[in-house]
Amino acid sequence: MRTENFQQILEDLNGSSADVEASALISNDGLVIASALPAGIDDDRVGAMSAALLSLGDRAGKELARGDIDRIMIQGEKGYVITTSAGDEAVLTVMAKPNAKLGLIFLDIKRAAVALSKLI
Repeated sequence: MRTENFQQILEDLNGSSADVEASALISNDGLVIASALPAGIDDDRVGAMSAALLSLGDRAGKELARGDIDRIMIQGEKGYVITTSAGDEAVLTVMAKPNAKLGLIFLDIKRAAVALSKLI
């Protein structure tokens, strides 16, 4: 039942904007809990990369006196990868198109992360 709730939140997030292409909920150790990823994107790779990004970003935030991080964002020529905490035990990773309206996406991500963290 919980997995279905996770899945629904991810699908709602993907449907919230045409700019959101994919999303996944990943445990801090890199295991995929739920995902709404398109064909051709490997769940396990997304999980491992997301956990590594959050760990490194968290460490960089502390080492460089930036405090707790809110999100990590990678901007590439084909779009964005945005990773944020979803509670203490998981991360939410979202992939968005290159011309995405980031302010709206950040708001949708924050809402989804809060909803997911309440279920974990």
